[in-house]
Order: sequence, then structure tokens, then C-alpha cells
Amino acid sequence: MNESLLPAIVIEPTGPHRSSLIWLHGLGADGHDFAPVAHELRLPASLGVRFILPHAPYRPVTINGGYVMRAWYDIAHAELGRIPDLGGIEASCRAVEALIDRELANGIPSARLLLAGFSQGGVIALETLAHHQEKLGGAIGLSCYLGRPDGLPAATRPLPVFLAHGTEDPIVPHALGLAARRTLEQRGYPVEWREYRMPHSVCQEEILDLRRWLLNRLGDA
Repeated sequence: MNESLLPAIVIEPTGPHRSSLIWLHGLGADGHDFAPVAHELRLPASLGVRFILPHAPYRPVTINGGYVMRAWYDIAHAELGRIPDLGGIEASCRAVEALIDRELANGIPSARLLLAGFSQGGVIALETLAHHQEKLGGAIGLSCYLGRPDGLPAATRPLPVFLAHGTEDPIVPHALGLAARRTLEQRGYPVEWREYRMPHSVCQEEILDLRRWLLNRLGDA
């Protein structure tokens, strides 16, 4: 693997590689965090999905007392998004774009290349989608928000987005998920919105809804 790329867990398809899903973990986790979900989705071999689950770099996180952990960007304020770490967000987007470019170079069509992320990872997934629309077929944001909604580019073509959020989320408030939905729709992104009675987590119903969305998206691509 190119040493300049983010280290990642890679789950190869059982058949020919036809699609790629780059999945970004949340604050303090790593690429292993969502590996079980990749299996729980039970996507058919015919879709040929390669899961790439990168590890974020280690960095001090202000809101956690400067403790060094894996993070896609710094968080300096309890009110998420109030003081966005623009440099950290942009650096992570560039790192993810390098993974995207590798998949495209391997022959995966942009329509079959998707991003997904949970919490902080969802912020980066949505941000990267908006700024690299020509390279992607859509994005998934779970329990997340928009890091810099005022700077979100308008959609230049229909780019499906799956957004899901817990109504009892104490970490990323439900209202921030709803705000992300409104902004994305106003900028022309088709959003499928789902909410569940859960905290800052993932539930089985969400996995089933996400599986259906992926089948529709990759089955038609």
C-alpha cells in the first residue's frame, strides 16, 4: 500500500471488485469500529463491494483536555461546529480524496464509489462529497452534522445522501442532524432521512435501512 495513504482495514469482496465504500469512524475510534457492520449489511457478492475503513491520524483534541486520540479534526467547543477546525477538516478531506483516487485508478466508476461516516467521520464524508462531486456516487452520514454549512457547495448533479440520527443523541444533538438535512436539500442534494429512538450509536433497524439504500444505489449504478 502507498505509505502516503491513510492506514486502513480493507474487506475485499468475495467476487470481482465492482464497487468501493470508504467508511470513516468517529472520534477516538479506529477503522475496526465499523468492520462488524460491513458484515452485518450482508450485501450480495454481485455488487462486488470493497470496504475501506481508514484510521484517522492521532491528534490532541481540545474538548477532551488535549488528550491525543484518533480524530479527523479538533473540536474546541461543546457547541459542535461553533469553532470549526477548518485546517483539520481540509486535511482529512485531502487524505480521503487520496483513497478515492486510488479506487478510481483501480477502475471503479465514480457512480460505484461511495463515502460513509459516523459522527466526525460523517462530517468528513459529507464535506468530501460536496467538494469532490465528480469523483463520487453518494454519501452516508450517521449521527453527524455539517462542519461548515455556510461553505457547502451546491450539488452540480444528483448525488444521493443517506442521513440517519438518533432522537436521543446526547453527543451530536438530533437538531444538528435535521439542520444538516435542511442545508443539503437546499443545496440540491437528494437526502433520504431516517431517525431512530437511540443515543449516539447504530441500531439494527438503521442497518436494514442502510442495506436497502445501498442495494438501490449500487444495483442501479
